[in-house]
Amino acid sequence: MNTHHHILSVKNCSIIFGTLLIFTLLTVAAAHVDFGYFNFPLAMLIATIKASLVVFYFMGLKFDSTENRVIFFSSFIFLAIFIVLISSDVLFRKADAYVPHNEIFNAKKFSSEEVPHH
Repeated sequence: MNTHHHILSVKNCSIIFGTLLIFTLLTVAAAHVDFGYFNFPLAMLIATIKASLVVFYFMGLKFDSTENRVIFFSSFIFLAIFIVLISSDVLFRKADAYVPHNEIFNAKKFSSEEVPHH
């Protein structure tokens, strides 16, 4: 059993922290520019890079055992399975399963006097 803990130097912590700050500024700057279709993929890319830095360095996964890395990355397989199952449900529904937004928002609202009492 490996009981060795890797301690990051102050220099490495400062570099990772500075990189996270730069990516945070990049996130804010990207939010002010309209990239059209690429807004969401760009935001997810930046968030993934920032999350990876936190997981690998501050949470120590980079210096951890292979077993823990396999367990961590296998969770993405299950995430992919869930996304595929949800997508298959949403994308292949019958057309009559959808309720138009105007029917939802323009639905008659009952006041307390109009609600039938039992």
